[in-house]
Amino acid sequence: MDISFTTQDFWIPLFQIIIVNIVLSGDNAVVIALAARSLPPHQQKKAIAWGSGAAIAMRIVLTLFAVALLQYPYLKFVGAALLLWIGVQLLIPEDGDAEIASSNHLLAAIKTILLADLVMSIDNVIGVAAAAKGSLPLLIIGLAISIPLVIFGATMLLKVMERFPVIITIGAMLIGWVAGEMAVTDPAIVAWVDSTMPMLHTIGPVAGAILVYAAGKVMANRKKKG
Repeated sequence: MDISFTTQDFWIPLFQIIIVNIVLSGDNAVVIALAARSLPPHQQKKAIAWGSGAAIAMRIVLTLFAVALLQYPYLKFVGAALLLWIGVQLLIPEDGDAEIASSNHLLAAIKTILLADLVMSIDNVIGVAAAAKGSLPLLIIGLAISIPLVIFGATMLLKVMERFPVIITIGAMLIGWVAGEMAVTDPAIVAWVDSTMPMLHTIGPVAGAILVYAAGKVMANRKKKG
C-alpha cells in the first residue's frame, strides 16, 4: 500500500496506530516494572533495558507477520472480530491486577518480562497491524513513536488514564472503528464493496465504534450489578 506522507491517508492511520498501541500497552509496561521489582537497583535498569529491547523486537516481528497474514481473504474478518472483543473488554472494569512473578535473578527477570509481554501483546499486534492498513512505513513510524512512549512514560500514561477514564472509552471506540475498517476491506469482499456499496467504508467503522461502546457499557453494567 503506497501512502503519501503529505495526505490524510498517512496521518490519520498513523494517529490510530499510536493511540491504539498506547491504550493497549499500559499493562505491558507495568509488567516490565513488576518483573524487575525484586532485583537490586543496579540490575533493575539492566532487566528493564534488555527485557524491553527483546519485547520490542518480538512485537515488531509479530506485527509484520500479522500484516502479511491480513492480506489473505477472510482473515481480516477474524481480526475484526478479535478487535471488537478487545475493545469491549477495555470498557469492562477489572476485578484486580494479575499477579506477576518477580525474580531476584537478572536472566530470570528478563525471561519473565519477555514471556509476559508475548502473552499480553496479541491485542497490540492485531490492533496496530489493522491500523497500518498494509503500509510498512506507517507500521514502522507508528511503532517507533508509540513504543518508547509506552515504556518510558508508562506511569504517567496510567495516571492520566485513571484521572480521565474517557480516554479509555475513546480508545476502545477507536479500536471498534479500526475493526469496522478492517472488515469492509477484506480481500474477499473489498472489490464488491468498492463497486456496489462504497458507503460501507463509512458505515463499517461507525458501526464498529458504536457496537464496542454499546456492548462494553452493557457488559460493564451487568458486571457491576453482579
